[in-house]
Amino acid sequence: MLPDGNVLTSFRLLNTVAIIDRHSGAFVWKWGRGELGHQHDPHLLPNGNVLLFDNGWHAAHPTPRSRVLEVQPTTNTIVWSYETTPGWKFFSSFISGAQRLPNGNTLICEGMTGRLFEVTTLGEVVWEYVNPFFSDDERLGRNNTVFRAYRYAPDFPGLRGKAWHPEEYIWMNHLYAGR
Repeated sequence: MLPDGNVLTSFRLLNTVAIIDRHSGAFVWKWGRGELGHQHDPHLLPNGNVLLFDNGWHAAHPTPRSRVLEVQPTTNTIVWSYETTPGWKFFSSFISGAQRLPNGNTLICEGMTGRLFEVTTLGEVVWEYVNPFFSDDERLGRNNTVFRAYRYAPDFPGLRGKAWHPEEYIWMNHLYAGR
């Protein structure tokens, strides 16, 4: 739910993100057809833009590739993106997410590969972590997928009274085991 009571949602299989008026059910904004490919995790940034993980099943692009996008809803313009060249170096066909951090960097969860990393506004990778824990899944085989990850500051109320170490600054809220 957004601060104004409206709802930001993702219609993954329709390749569309939208803001829906909570009272009328009407679309306030929708975007993505022809641009997105099975996206995940849209959320509103303090500047009014929408940050999302575009998984990258694009009919318009011959090679699947993932991207993290910041879209300005008033103009339907991509104002920031993270992607790689070649595209297959950053690709997660399902799950995944991104979080804009207070310092302006972006935390990215490349869920299919179990990779968590932070990039600057210029796309420079600051650090990365690959989930070392694997499980067996009848659909995916042996994998280390991670559904989503968030960074919490040490003063986050949910961590009050908990022991932590700086190298454990990332707390995964879901470890996707494919069950």
